[in-house]
Amino acid sequence: MTGWSCLVTGAGGFLGQRMVRMLVQEKELQEVRALYKVFRPQNREELSNLQTKTKVTWLEGDILDAHCLRRACQGITTVMHTAANISVSASQRETIMDVNLKGTQLLLEACIQASVPVFIYTSSVAVAAPNSYKEIIQNGHEEEHHGTTWTAPYPYSKKLAEKAVLAANGSTLKNGGTLWTCSLRPMYIYGEGSPVLSHLVVETLRNKGVLRGGGKHSEVNPVYVGNVAWAHILASRSLRDPKKAASIGGQFYYISDDTPHQSYDDLNYNLTKKWGFQPDSRQSLPLSLMYWLAFLLEAMSIFLSPIYKYQPPFDRYLLTLTNSVYTFSYKKAQRDLGYKPLNTWEEAKEKTVEWIGSLVEKHNDTT
Repeated sequence: MTGWSCLVTGAGGFLGQRMVRMLVQEKELQEVRALYKVFRPQNREELSNLQTKTKVTWLEGDILDAHCLRRACQGITTVMHTAANISVSASQRETIMDVNLKGTQLLLEACIQASVPVFIYTSSVAVAAPNSYKEIIQNGHEEEHHGTTWTAPYPYSKKLAEKAVLAANGSTLKNGGTLWTCSLRPMYIYGEGSPVLSHLVVETLRNKGVLRGGGKHSEVNPVYVGNVAWAHILASRSLRDPKKAASIGGQFYYISDDTPHQSYDDLNYNLTKKWGFQPDSRQSLPLSLMYWLAFLLEAMSIFLSPIYKYQPPFDRYLLTLTNSVYTFSYKKAQRDLGYKPLNTWEEAKEKTVEWIGSLVEKHNDTT
């Protein structure tokens, strides 16, 4: 387990950046190779100045560029594949499927050709649930065999990509070794740097401090970004251990933490109320009526498609995703990977709230 190196894909993203920061603190890690396509300049500069003995190599490239992936994998012992298109827009179906599924398949092939023995895939709770806003899943676990039935591009592409990753477990590498793979399924991820929260703050400030509702019927267990990154590191330790790899390889794990179960609307309020944000007090339409309205808007989009590209403001998948009861336990990850959240809810909330405060202050300084 000594003298290892790690490639992180999607290193310019919300989770990828946190993983790079955490990885450089790992003992015996000789190099972190960070592959990114898009990177905010200030974030790149901050990460480039990390005080560490570990070599950090930044690679700009595309997950769909097979030559780039082969080059990135040379000499690497562990791949953490977090690059993804997380859009839920049906209009971007081809792009989402290409990045999430084809990109993963190309990376798996590059690992086999470069004899990379460990592959950890950042999946999503979306591959498991929710399938219906009427279905209730509380403290779900891996043995219950939950699986998405949606053909919407994001959950469908992530489901197929995860299937490919787990099927590749046990593959023979070019040097005769064995490829060990596993998949981590985080809940909705929050924390400093979240693009979803950043967008929410900007929109709420434009809306005079009133939070837009839309998820009050949900009950979920969000997970802090630092805890998700930590789970990846623990998975890499386990798969690099010959005594553990055979039992963990080919497995998937739900990754949550001790963030209280709550609605998306309550989470947003809990993270922003310190800065004067208020929940939307307006009455909303019944969920069943909204669902049928979404169905009609989707039908209209299909009907108009030959002459006009109409993008509905919401669809049945997005409505179900944001208004369902679905929570999952991390007990299997605790048992197999030794996973225990690094950050408590109070610590995660404090860090996130302070970061949101910096966004509010920055917005006020420019207006």
